Amino acid sequence: MAIEAQPTSGTPATVTAEEPTIGRLVADASRDVSSLIQNEIALAKSELKVSVKNGGAGAGLFAGAGFLAVLAIIMLSVAFAYFLHMTGLHLAWCFLIVFGAYVLIAGLLAYVGVRKVKKVRAPERAIRQAQETKTLLKRN
Repeated sequence: MAIEAQPTSGTPATVTAEEPTIGRLVADASRDVSSLIQNEIALAKSELKVSVKNGGAGAGLFAGAGFLAVLAIIMLSVAFAYFLHMTGLHLAWCFLIVFGAYVLIAGLLAYVGVRKVKKVRAPERAIRQAQETKTLLKRN
C-alpha cells in the first residue's frame, strides 16, 4: 500500500512501508509481555526445583547426623556407666548415676528455658504504631 505524504519542502513523497495499527501494536505488546511473564515463571520454577532438591537433601543429611548424634550419646552413656563400674560400684548403680545426671541436666535446661520464656514480651511499639495508623486511616 502506498501512502502519499506532503513533506515540508512542498514535493510529494511516497511512503511504501506499511505502518502497523495501534490495535496490532497493543496485541503485540501484550503477547510479548505475556511471553516474558511466562518465561520468568518458568525460570523461577526451575530455580526453585533445584533449591528444594538441595534443601531436601540437606534436611535429610541433618536428620542422619542428628540420629547418629543420639546413638553417640547412648554409647557415651554406656561407656560412662562402665567407667564408673571400674571403681567397684555395682553396674546397676552406675547406670542409675548416669540416668540421674541426665535428669539433672534436663531439669537445669528446663529451668533456664522457662526463665527465658518469661522474658518474652509483646512488641509494644509495633502494636502502638499499628493502632496509631489505624486511627489515622479512620479519620480520613
